[in-house]
Amino acid sequence: MSYSGTSGIRSLEEGSCHESRPGVPPPGLIYLNNIPNSQKDVASVTPWSAPIIWEGTFDPILIDSIYKQHNLTIATTVFALGKYTRFVKDFLESAEQHYFVGFRVHYYLFTDQPESIPEVKMGENRNLTVLKIQRLKRWQDISMSRMEKLEKLIENELANKADYIFCLDIDTKFYGRWGVESLGRLVGVIHPWLFDAPRDRFTYERRPESQAYIPAGEGDFYYAGAAFGGLLEDVHQLTKTCREKLLIDAANSIEAVWQEESHLNKYFLLNKPNKLLSPEYMWRDINEKAAQIKVVRFSNVAKNYAEVRPNP
Repeated sequence: MSYSGTSGIRSLEEGSCHESRPGVPPPGLIYLNNIPNSQKDVASVTPWSAPIIWEGTFDPILIDSIYKQHNLTIATTVFALGKYTRFVKDFLESAEQHYFVGFRVHYYLFTDQPESIPEVKMGENRNLTVLKIQRLKRWQDISMSRMEKLEKLIENELANKADYIFCLDIDTKFYGRWGVESLGRLVGVIHPWLFDAPRDRFTYERRPESQAYIPAGEGDFYYAGAAFGGLLEDVHQLTKTCREKLLIDAANSIEAVWQEESHLNKYFLLNKPNKLLSPEYMWRDINEKAAQIKVVRFSNVAKNYAEVRPNP
């Protein structure tokens, strides 16, 4: 499979950029040489030298000016099945205020009820495509089927239409900037409930029979299944691998403890993300506080799981 613009975007991810005219830097590239102050009480780089993005670790004007030279499109997927359609309006309206503002975004919304999707006004170069899929009886099955749907979407629809893709949960809302500082070859988001927990508390799959198995004493971070992304070909490989591992587990009558999230964590253990997003980019609840969280950019919304999910 070929991906349009892949080589140019990969060079961007490797740290090179070009000027719009020889010798004339585009607006934003001339700036005061004040390096942003990273927070002192959190890690801002991984042991494999991948940056961890927190408030204060990037200059939004500078980084926007670099990425705007590349005419990017960011595909963004969400799933709204059953009662989860109630979250679509807030998700899209808040995304239009905060998510990759000034860049081309194409939302792909998978749902079993296209007629229930509300109309939301989109900005310039912002589009929504609604894709009908079959309703499933268990929320666990919805979770596990997502990787296959994403794999096929990239193969059949996105190869020549987008540069990056983010896969997000719908029962969420944006409260602050989520911009190009989040872009990378392969991007994971540190789980909001386990970002400050010791490794022995990570809820990895611990049964050796599962393809998602991570032994005690191993692991880097615990990543949220509610948000991940990267370049199309890298996310395609992620979804393809996780889908294959899920099928092997199913054939062996085993279901990983946290379904696709367990397989995502195994994939990221073996294929290190080149950028991590702090829990600012996937917080527990807008009303929850933590000393390390200076800005809540994207958060779960409060809900009664027993009421919105089709099964316990």
